[in-house]
Amino acid sequence: MARSEPAHHDRRLDWYRQMLLIRLFEEKVQELFMSGRIEGTTHLCQGQEAVSVGAIAAMQPSDVLTNTYRGHGQALARGMAPETAFAELMGRSTGGSGGVGGSMHLVDFEAGNIGSNAIVGAGLPIAVGAAMSFKLRRQPHVALTFFGDGATNIGTFHEALNMASVWAAPVVFIIENNLYGEYSPLRATTPLDDLARRADPFGMPGVIVDGQDVEIVQAAVAEAIDRARTGGGPSLLEMKTYRYRGHSRSDPAKYRPEGEMDRWKARDPIELLGARLADERLLTTDQQAEIRSEIQGQIDAAAERADAAPVPTLEEIGGYVYAD
Repeated sequence: MARSEPAHHDRRLDWYRQMLLIRLFEEKVQELFMSGRIEGTTHLCQGQEAVSVGAIAAMQPSDVLTNTYRGHGQALARGMAPETAFAELMGRSTGGSGGVGGSMHLVDFEAGNIGSNAIVGAGLPIAVGAAMSFKLRRQPHVALTFFGDGATNIGTFHEALNMASVWAAPVVFIIENNLYGEYSPLRATTPLDDLARRADPFGMPGVIVDGQDVEIVQAAVAEAIDRARTGGGPSLLEMKTYRYRGHSRSDPAKYRPEGEMDRWKARDPIELLGARLADERLLTTDQQAEIRSEIQGQIDAAAERADAAPVPTLEEIGGYVYAD
């Protein structure tokens, strides 16, 4: 594929920065959690950055998305400021949900992020509903929904795909297959390796995508979005990816086979794109180090500002619980 256009080069440089921002944000979240500055729970996505950045790069501003509780990457890629995300995770009133949602409920309606859910698979029917609202209003918009491999085993997954297919809803289903549903390896709960095959009974395309390559992800999602936007109906995309951290909080992930992590890190999404840009003399290794240092400074400063913000008052919290 030719990569001679300056606009394409600029876009890939932006993708590199976005993936690095997500990686360093997540590392900071782990640090803040371990030091007690983030309470509750966290589910981190280091290693899966190409899925968030590549998929969301294919969206239009008027499109919407839903995601899972491992959704920090999607929130940041869609435009949520790191300070806003940190504030929500730390229960501050300046957070995206006023500090009452936490890590599993990052929402940004203005950016089209209509919500993450703690309930496995809950975002699928919400995305189908959003897609059908677009179709009924004759609006040329598309809904994306991100979910894990474990969600493909629940009833809502099958119901959502069936309904979307019958009604030709403009929705794109994106599986982030990181090989583990919580602590269980894929084949302990699922009788097949390629989850894209689950599209077959619903008469929609099922596409296996290299989830470590941001350019491949962007191209695959762009094709599915175009199909949905032009009346072709839904698609199921399986992103083959991997999470470097455990399921949540302080899970050490000792259930992984020896050597598995190293094999996946050999195709780290940030390193893959960085090497490509270096080979094309678009971004030297020294420049990559400078960008990392710059973004790390931004992340540290954002976390400190968020931590200094006030916690919500009882009156503010009550507004989410009781009707006026």
